[in-house]
Amino acid sequence: MVAKDVRSQQTFAKYKIVYEHLSNFIEYKYHRTDIDFRELTLDFIKEFDFYLRINKGLTNNSVRAYVIPILKMVDIAIEKEIIHKNPFSNYEILVEERDKGFLLKEEIEQFLNLSFKNKTIELVRDLFVFSCFTGLSYIDIKQLKKNQIQTFFDGNRWILSRRKKTSNPSNVRLLPIAQKIIDKYESITKNDLVFPVPTNVTCNRYLKKISLEAGINKTKSLSFHWARHTFGTLFLTEGVPLESVSKMMGHKNLKTTQIYAKITNEKISKDLEKVAHKFYSLGQGFTSSL
Repeated sequence: MVAKDVRSQQTFAKYKIVYEHLSNFIEYKYHRTDIDFRELTLDFIKEFDFYLRINKGLTNNSVRAYVIPILKMVDIAIEKEIIHKNPFSNYEILVEERDKGFLLKEEIEQFLNLSFKNKTIELVRDLFVFSCFTGLSYIDIKQLKKNQIQTFFDGNRWILSRRKKTSNPSNVRLLPIAQKIIDKYESITKNDLVFPVPTNVTCNRYLKKISLEAGINKTKSLSFHWARHTFGTLFLTEGVPLESVSKMMGHKNLKTTQIYAKITNEKISKDLEKVAHKFYSLGQGFTSSL
C-alpha cells in the first residue's frame, strides 16, 4: 500500500513537470496560456519534442518520458469523444538503450584489496561491493532491515525483500562476501537497519576517490548504481540463467534484464576455453617453419 502511494506521488510529480514544460512551450510558441484538444496537430508534438531537446537540453529518453503522458491524454480524449482521431498517430519516439556502466570481477577485487584510514570511505566501498553481489540498489540497501535476512528453504541465508522502486519481490541468496560485510557492521547499527548508510551524494563522491585509488579508469564517472549493473552483468557472464538474475533483481520482465547481457571479452574467453580442447589435435601435423 505504501509502495502504491509512493508511486502515485512520483506520478503526480512527473505530471506536474510535464504540465510546466507544456505550459511554457505553448506560451513560447503560441503566445497564449492554453490550447484546445481540437487544435492539436502532428506539428504540435514534433515542435514540443524539438523544444524539449533544443531549448531545454533534454536527452531523448527524458523527452520521451515527458511526451508519453501527453500521448496518453490524447487517447483519453478520443475515448471520451472530445476528439475523433489521433493527431499524433504518425509520431514515434523510441527508447535509446544506454550503455550501463559496470565493473569486471578483477576490478571488484581491486576494490576489495584497498585499505582505508577513513572509516566512512571504507563503509562506502563495502556497501558498493555488497550491492555488486546482491543486486540491491542504494535505496534498498539503505532501507534493508535485519528481519529481511532469513535462513530460507535450502538452509542458506537469503535477503527476502521488495524493491522500493517497483515493490516487486527481490529474493537473493547471500554469498560469503555479502555475509561477511553484514557481519562486519552488525554491531554498528543501533536500530533494526542492517547498515549505517551515508547519503547517496556522499557515496558517489567517495566512490570516485576509491576508483582512482584502485586504478580503475572508466569513460564515465563511477556511481553507486554501477554496483547493481555490475551484479547483472557479472552473474550473467558467469553463466547464471537470465530468468534467475531477473528474479533476483526484481525485474518485471526478462526484457529489462537482457540489457545486462553484455558479451564481455572475459565471457568470450571462457566460452572458447570450454571448446578449445576439441581442436588441439588439429595442429599436430602442422609445421610452423617456412
